[in-house]
Amino acid sequence: MSWRWILLMAWRDSRRSRSRLFLYIASIILGISAFVAMDSFKSDLRRNIDSQAAELLGADLELSARTAPSKAATVLMDSITMLSEQAAKEERFVSMLRFSRRDESRLIQVRGLSSGYPFYGEVETQPKDAFQLLADPSVLLLENELMLQFDAQVGDSVQIGEKIFTIGGSILKMAGRTSFASSMAPSAVMSLEAMAQTALKQTGSRVEYFYYFKMPTSFPTETFIDEQEERFEETQLRVATVASTKENTGRSFADVTRFMQLVGFAALLLGAIGVSSAVHVYVQEKMVTVATLRCLGATAKKTFAIFFVQFACIGLIAGLCGAVLGILIQYLLPFVMQEFLPVALSASISWGAVLQGIFLGFSISVLFALLPLANVRRVSPLNTLRVVPDVPGRRFDGLQLSIYLLIILFLVVFSRLQLEDWIQTLFFVLGIVITFALLYGTASLLMFLVRRFFPRKWPYVWRQGLSNLFRPRNQTTIIMLSVGFGTALIAILFFVQDMLLTRVNLGNSADQANVVLFDIQPAQRPALKTLIEKQGLPVMEEVPIVTLQLSEINGHALHDVVADSTLGYSANAFKGEVRATYRDSLADSETLVAGKWVSEVTPLDTAQVSLEEGYAKRLGVKVGDTLLLNVQGLLMPAKVASFRRVDWNRFQTNFRMVFAKGSLEAAPQFYVFMTRTADESQSAGLQRDVVRTFPNVSIVDLHSLIAVLNELLDKIGFVIAFIGSFSIFTGIVVLLSSLLISKFQRLKENVLLRTLGATKKQIGYILLSEYLFLGLFAALTGILIAVIATNVLAAFVFEAVFVPSLLFIVLLLFGVTLITVLIGVFNSLGLLNKPTLTVLRAD
Repeated sequence: MSWRWILLMAWRDSRRSRSRLFLYIASIILGISAFVAMDSFKSDLRRNIDSQAAELLGADLELSARTAPSKAATVLMDSITMLSEQAAKEERFVSMLRFSRRDESRLIQVRGLSSGYPFYGEVETQPKDAFQLLADPSVLLLENELMLQFDAQVGDSVQIGEKIFTIGGSILKMAGRTSFASSMAPSAVMSLEAMAQTALKQTGSRVEYFYYFKMPTSFPTETFIDEQEERFEETQLRVATVASTKENTGRSFADVTRFMQLVGFAALLLGAIGVSSAVHVYVQEKMVTVATLRCLGATAKKTFAIFFVQFACIGLIAGLCGAVLGILIQYLLPFVMQEFLPVALSASISWGAVLQGIFLGFSISVLFALLPLANVRRVSPLNTLRVVPDVPGRRFDGLQLSIYLLIILFLVVFSRLQLEDWIQTLFFVLGIVITFALLYGTASLLMFLVRRFFPRKWPYVWRQGLSNLFRPRNQTTIIMLSVGFGTALIAILFFVQDMLLTRVNLGNSADQANVVLFDIQPAQRPALKTLIEKQGLPVMEEVPIVTLQLSEINGHALHDVVADSTLGYSANAFKGEVRATYRDSLADSETLVAGKWVSEVTPLDTAQVSLEEGYAKRLGVKVGDTLLLNVQGLLMPAKVASFRRVDWNRFQTNFRMVFAKGSLEAAPQFYVFMTRTADESQSAGLQRDVVRTFPNVSIVDLHSLIAVLNELLDKIGFVIAFIGSFSIFTGIVVLLSSLLISKFQRLKENVLLRTLGATKKQIGYILLSEYLFLGLFAALTGILIAVIATNVLAAFVFEAVFVPSLLFIVLLLFGVTLITVLIGVFNSLGLLNKPTLTVLRAD
């Protein structure tokens, strides 16, 4: 085989078709660019996390606890303080912040810091030196998002608890905080001295404690942590170091970057299917050329090699173009993702990602072009004598089988490089196959039903437009698949967001509470209840809450569980506090699933407790087991009487532990009230009155939860939509290329219709109806898949009921159809004005 002759023939044959050849491959350029951009983003993120981990933590070592440290924990921290160069402390809890000028309130996180922290990195504030003002206990700083939300100014007065503060400035950037986190759960930062003056650390207050240490440069922090692991476990101190911060932060975003890469890969596969279809049409048009070469003595292998070289070269060019576009997109990603990232992201070219993208583009182009190119080997020289060239049959041979196996092998191997293990790889590949099979099957079924129940009584132009979808060499199913994929992606994003918001709104029914007031001290109960009722609001629930901690399970303490894993109990069960209540009946959100409900016990009886079934499973306990509980310093035994199933989706108080009446009445406790307001205005009025009179009481209302959830879903949805837009635009490119490929075929059809007497107006309506049906069927395909996928997500992921929005479906149908019609009409400009004789002579 003379490769020089093959290369020359490939070059000569491509002279009239180079723009079309590039158009065939254009559908994978976006996929390649997406993959290169996402892979480069992963490298950038890993590099920036590694370089900024110390600034992210703000220290060399962080210890934290959900409860005040025990004596043993204090001794351990004192010894670490002696080894360190600097030490600092922080306390956090949630409370209401009242803006005096606007008389509005917001639930925030209060952070009290000792001087010195952070040891690494800078706190960016406005004004620049505002962080130094925290030495004054009358000054606090607010995160910038909170300042913007309430139009607060430096110098304004705000109230937290019983103390009035002056806003000293806004925090633009602080260790470990993202602007996304700041907008969802904003913080106020003050000194520990100022925090103590708020008088908010009362019975039931949930305070988190953080201890920061700057160690000497030569100190082996990781070795020290390993040596003291058992002591940290026993004292219930959580540990974080620079190394663990790198690992945990990288792991947190690994799934995100992996998802981004796989979406780019899915867009690439979608484009590859478009390539295969386009090459199929191109090869059919080249049958006479192939037959002529066969008559001149060229072998089947040589003719196959000519077209193979063409598509290999075009695939390489597509890979290069995709890589360049991917680099440009990479530099846009920080603007999209920075809000969600705890590190400042700087982009740099990842040559590994670029080379991988070029190889990927070349490989995908060649592999998916091989399937239709295989038919070139079976073209007969007699095709030069036939009026209608003989299209090779769909015989399945060894080469085609090998190509299919190569494609599957390529998918599996490449997916494995992106995922953690073979199980994930197989599920991903299976998911891709099922997704495209469902899309293809749905599209094929729609076309079958249209042909089976063809509307023969419709006007001619509509019937002809519909019939055009079945013309020889049509790409209708491929277009429906590609456009349907993008439509499905858009629909799934909307359906999931709508489903989550609907589930929250279900709690806003007329018979359910939508405002919760908590941290109510026993002495405040009567006055607060009177205040609520004076506003004409009901107190729908009045729930006592006791804070306790698990000390033993069946006589086994934490050190026993750590030493002997065969006991089957969870060590995590002993960490942190549990909020429990007591009552004599089940709530309407609870169902008894095991044991017997005990309503009441006498003071001389052993306390009886009912556990939430999921919590009991995590503990590893059974009905009848005995627990020893630390109720704020007093040890109390309790017997597990029953398990409950709890509907956590209800906007009401739910608990992991519920005691029988008579068990905990004497324990220190606080209360939660539930009420219902008619609207946001009434809720705001209640919050103003409560915060003025009872500054320690915190309030959450369902209206604000819905607003926060909506904002959260909008931001996440934007990022997912941005990533998914590569698939959407790939579908549009496949649509455009498919229409351009068949443009000459449509031109001949239009000329024949005009020869038979059709007017330009009729032909225009035929084209319009064809694009209308094409867009409508593509949109239906995507929406059907989206409804199926969302139902699966609702059942197995969100455990919710999915009811699709008919208005959204109608709007999406209209939008996708309109886009298809506009692209089709744009593509058809000039077809109606071509002279008939010119086209017939060219043919």
